[in-house]
Amino acid sequence: GHRTEEEEHHSLETFTFYLSEPLSKERVEAFSDGVYAIVATLLILDICEDNVPDPREVEEKFHGSLLEALSEYGPNYLAYFGSFVTIGLLWFVHHSLFLYVTKATRLMGLLNILSLAFIGGLPLAYQLTSEFAEKSHNEIEAIQVSCVITFFASIFQFAIWTTALLNEEETLHAFARYGGKEHAFMFAKLALYPCVSLGAFFLTCLLSEFSTAIFHLMQIVIPFAFLALRIFVRISLTAIKSVMSLSRRKVVLLEEEEACLSPNETLS
Repeated sequence: GHRTEEEEHHSLETFTFYLSEPLSKERVEAFSDGVYAIVATLLILDICEDNVPDPREVEEKFHGSLLEALSEYGPNYLAYFGSFVTIGLLWFVHHSLFLYVTKATRLMGLLNILSLAFIGGLPLAYQLTSEFAEKSHNEIEAIQVSCVITFFASIFQFAIWTTALLNEEETLHAFARYGGKEHAFMFAKLALYPCVSLGAFFLTCLLSEFSTAIFHLMQIVIPFAFLALRIFVRISLTAIKSVMSLSRRKVVLLEEEEACLSPNETLS
């Protein structure tokens, strides 16, 4: 039979693509959790495959001391734990972000896929940074690649937050909207990894001799920074509110004084 004009119009709208159209938030979260879980599993598989001492080597080279044999792989284990902590904190930020997202859009889903693409590159960063003990000539480049991967994985998360703010009434919980209770903390949390990884990248360019120490310091400092971030944000917001309240009190006192003065005194 012939279609009516309304049916044809509806069928055309079904196949159009708008970045602001809604997307299933549950499927975005499930897909993201799967990628994070697979990437974390790949890290431990690399440890088990390449960084376990051979029994003969333990007996001949280290006189049967397993601890001495494991200490030789210390930088590899340090790189593994640093990469695993990075994945864990990025997942934590992702979880916090979508905890306040009430409705995802296609643009947010696209940005999330781009972030996950660089999350999947973190095992590559581990493979590169686990060569620190050899002090090869590619050491600086390996650290810079790791910083770039971490930067893009986190900056796309920040882009998701920015996109959600553009249509916050439909996409964000009231607590996380501009001026909400969690807005400043979410902004600082999402900006932490991009700023630190970008700063570490430029520091390795300027101070190439200390590139290894800078990179490991970044991996150690960031977890403690997450713990101290909420306290710092609350103190800053309290200080800003106190300053604003003092300025408002001064304005109110001036208005009251002007109201108490007579018209002649006011003109003079």
